[in-house]
Amino acid sequence: MTRAGRGSFPLTCRIQDTAILLGMLRCIQHIWKSPPYSCLHQGVMHPVRMTPKDYTNKIKWLASAREISTSLPLQNSQQPGSSKPPISLRTRLLVSFIIGGTAVGIWQYLRWEKREKKKLERIEQLRTIAVGQGDFSLTDHNGQPCSKKNLRGNWVLMYFGFTHCPDICPDELQKLSSTVSQLDKDPSLPPVLPVFISVDPERDNIAALAKYVSEFHPRLKGLTGTEEQIKAVAQAYRVYYSLGPRDEDNDYIVDHTIIIYLLNPDGLFTDYYNRSKSDHEIAESIKRHMKTYKSIFS
Repeated sequence: MTRAGRGSFPLTCRIQDTAILLGMLRCIQHIWKSPPYSCLHQGVMHPVRMTPKDYTNKIKWLASAREISTSLPLQNSQQPGSSKPPISLRTRLLVSFIIGGTAVGIWQYLRWEKREKKKLERIEQLRTIAVGQGDFSLTDHNGQPCSKKNLRGNWVLMYFGFTHCPDICPDELQKLSSTVSQLDKDPSLPPVLPVFISVDPERDNIAALAKYVSEFHPRLKGLTGTEEQIKAVAQAYRVYYSLGPRDEDNDYIVDHTIIIYLLNPDGLFTDYYNRSKSDHEIAESIKRHMKTYKSIFS
């Protein structure tokens, strides 16, 4: 079995982010409360009990009236000379659409702003983590010495594994290679250097490493070293690894952390990606880091 690193921090939505939406909805509700056309009095005629004498007096009064209005009085808002004409249905729909669209736009902006803030907070947290501190001294697959200083000036994707890994390491290196190839398609981006560090120095000598890395991206640099050198670089990047039991053929599996590390041109640890991240997600993340990168030496 192997260990996978942590995933990205979950994004949560707070109740106060939707307060502005509720305010907009209340405005729309208020607009639609009054009817869009004129109506009769809000009062409703109720049956009234009348005595015969009252009924007779009412008939006499109606008979003596010179003019009888055939129409009921209009609402105060619709009487002649009123300065507040009724709002049409079309106007109400238009205003509701504008308010609703504005509310959705503001809500989307607040969500985007929160995501960006969390990304910046995560970047700052990662920068304060003591990962990859100090230098290391290893040997590449061409037999040349390689230290951390040799990697500076490049964006680096680094993965720890071993050449005898049956499935996970090839899959992760293939994903790493695909990520680099996607970034290579954009000429405006600086090249990314893929690096593979073996945690199995007993079997992964220079020849075995050279043959193995040739099966992936052409720029993939393989690094190996003595047990002490590998232990030191693994501790620097907080990589766990342990040799499993040997079989009758003296073969064994190495249990190790499954993490792809991103280093910026200053050689500083910038981000990490576990198995759940796809090559496309990693490429997009690297683009964002490249966009916001500022060298500490400038």
